[in-house]
Amino acid sequence: MELFGLRERGPEELLAVEDGGGRVLCGELFAVGEGLARAGCRRELVFVLCENTAGTLLGYLGCLLCGAVPLLLDAHTSPQLLRGLAEVYRPAFYLVPRDLPAQSRAQLPQAAPVLELRDRVLLAAGGRGPALHRELALLLATSGSTGSPKLVRLSGKNLQSNARAIAEYLELTPEERPITTLPMSYSYGMSIVNSHAQAGAPLLLTRRGILERGFWETAAGEGATSLAGVPYTYQMLQRLGPAAMDLPRLRYLTQAGGGLPPELHREFAAWAAETGRRFYVMYGQTEAGPRMGYLPPERAVEKCGAMGIPIPGGRFWLEDGDGRALDGPEASGELVYQGENVAMGYARTAQDLGRGDEWGGVLRTGDLARRDADGIYYIVGRKKRFVKLYGSRVSLDGAERLLCSRFPGAQFACVGRDGLLSVYVSPPSGEAAEGAADYLAAQTRLPRGAFRVCPVEDIPRTEAGKTCYARLNGDG
Repeated sequence: MELFGLRERGPEELLAVEDGGGRVLCGELFAVGEGLARAGCRRELVFVLCENTAGTLLGYLGCLLCGAVPLLLDAHTSPQLLRGLAEVYRPAFYLVPRDLPAQSRAQLPQAAPVLELRDRVLLAAGGRGPALHRELALLLATSGSTGSPKLVRLSGKNLQSNARAIAEYLELTPEERPITTLPMSYSYGMSIVNSHAQAGAPLLLTRRGILERGFWETAAGEGATSLAGVPYTYQMLQRLGPAAMDLPRLRYLTQAGGGLPPELHREFAAWAAETGRRFYVMYGQTEAGPRMGYLPPERAVEKCGAMGIPIPGGRFWLEDGDGRALDGPEASGELVYQGENVAMGYARTAQDLGRGDEWGGVLRTGDLARRDADGIYYIVGRKKRFVKLYGSRVSLDGAERLLCSRFPGAQFACVGRDGLLSVYVSPPSGEAAEGAADYLAAQTRLPRGAFRVCPVEDIPRTEAGKTCYARLNGDG
């Protein structure tokens, strides 16, 4: 399946602008795609180490062009976690952009033959890869950086339909210039690449953070038209003040990756309305490729705190605990979504990569929501055990597994809310109690303040011996 109309673009068309002004043309992408095909990557699993660089962009889109199936991984994934994933899935190739730091390139398997694809991309052979389903196009991790082997299996249809829907409701044109504020390995960041590729619009690539002066110099100098962020991004933008966002060509802002505090929602919605911009609050999950809902910007102030309505081509409804649909205004229940962007299913082993579509376009999100009298949806809670930390979805069970592996003999129970993961540890003193938060911060590459350690004499248990999470307070 030809994705995003990439082949329809001319070789001299602009694909991206690098930090510092370098131009990346579509012809270079075509060459990388052809090089990957010649190297034998077609219908093979490729681990792609990602940063917001030209090499990563060319490697990711080049894989899609040649029919390889990339698993997008943060370039700073720890060697321990990378080895664990490789043992489970047995990639045929590793793709490492040359413009990554040396320590990231050093993660290529030793003694593996290395091929140079143009001057930006290195390819290393991994071994005999697993069998892949004919519709499988992309793999993404589900649980942040905790090393869980569970992946989301996305088809070309999933990616294409979501890119078209996003381009439609954001009204994207080839004149857009989105600047990269989110990692490409994160489903939100990946979707920005896809939707703008669909619109024929080049990306502004930077590894700089929004607190760095160079970020804003690039944004202003190259004519950035949009900014995207998770709640933490908007907390930082609030600290910088509206003057920082006084970009001449800025048209809109988007937010996803967890619920935005109402005061921040209201502040940015009002600022956008006052300055003639648009502010989109959005809702999604990796399992939907990833976008499912958005709040129309003309209702951003009126419906402060809302997630919004389904994307074009999608449908929401609510179900009770027995799976019955809930009708009527102000209904509350589990949010269910239907659309062509719903993934094929999960993978937990290499054998799962050969499986077909198991979800049939329907996703039970695990989120609890309410629908108001105007048909606008609000997320009110979570049914599943994960939290959003600085925009990354982190599995509480995965965090427990990491800790148990690192500190054998100690017992752990992880609970939390968006912004804070609480680790209950027994015994209440010793190496585990002292080092748990630092270890999770190092493994996930998230700030130390995202984790709180709660030493206890005993982890509460049910009569069946299971952890009684209801007796633990994760609010902090």
